[in-house]
Amino acid sequence: MREDVERWHHNAVTYAHPARDNSPERHELAVIAHRGASEDAPEHTLAAYRRAIEDGADALECDVRLTADGHLVCVHDRRVNRTSNGRGAVSSLELADLAALDFGSWKGAATDQEAPDLDATSVLPLERLLELVADAGRRVELAIETKHPTRWAGQVEARLLELLGRFGLAQPPAGEPSPVRVMSFSARSLHRVRAGAPAIPTVYLMQFLSPRHRDGRLPEGVHIAGPSIRIIRKDPAYVARLHRAGNRAHVWTVNDPIDVELCADIGVDAVITNRPKQVLSQLGRR
Repeated sequence: MREDVERWHHNAVTYAHPARDNSPERHELAVIAHRGASEDAPEHTLAAYRRAIEDGADALECDVRLTADGHLVCVHDRRVNRTSNGRGAVSSLELADLAALDFGSWKGAATDQEAPDLDATSVLPLERLLELVADAGRRVELAIETKHPTRWAGQVEARLLELLGRFGLAQPPAGEPSPVRVMSFSARSLHRVRAGAPAIPTVYLMQFLSPRHRDGRLPEGVHIAGPSIRIIRKDPAYVARLHRAGNRAHVWTVNDPIDVELCADIGVDAVITNRPKQVLSQLGRR
């Protein structure tokens, strides 16, 4: 585990503090792979994240849920029905139950029974994703979304911080920024993270812009907003208000080239996309 910690801090990169430039010139827009390179490979599989790293993504985004036996796994939906050949809620299944399911064939992943591509079909424990990033050989960050509501409530954040602590990520070395972000639509979830690991930045995800946040303010202790691209299309000036309030904008899910251009033009700090390779190419970074 010490080797994992050393690799993480060696590879860590900061995209959370871009230079503020009020000139018409753009600052570099960070590209975060949404559930991996999920346009090209089954979401939340090792294959999708390997592809995203190969494509040059600055960071990887994942959703985490807690299994019945206490393991954090990368699965978006409350139930496994959409992305596997099984049925049932993640919270009611044990890791062994999930490991027996096929999480890739729905996407058209190879299903050769003699030599199945387990990286493209197996459930992905968060611990394995952390190992992948530690071994990436270059600087990669991780944006982890906690999913709520869930029957496990605060146990999700407790297990997450415990796992990050094992990799030396709950408290980065003095003077170094954290290579991890924790995101959630739940302000309570972010409060738990800040209480347990104040050095980990948190991102408040928004599907709609509530009146209390229209001026750029965020919940106490949170300094990164995660607005949907719909919010940004409707109110592009919101990004400037966030910046004036000392906050940043990580926008999801940005796949259309027109939306990428909009985000680059108005100074968004990071985009979360299913198409990291194409977005990086559009930004002239490949």
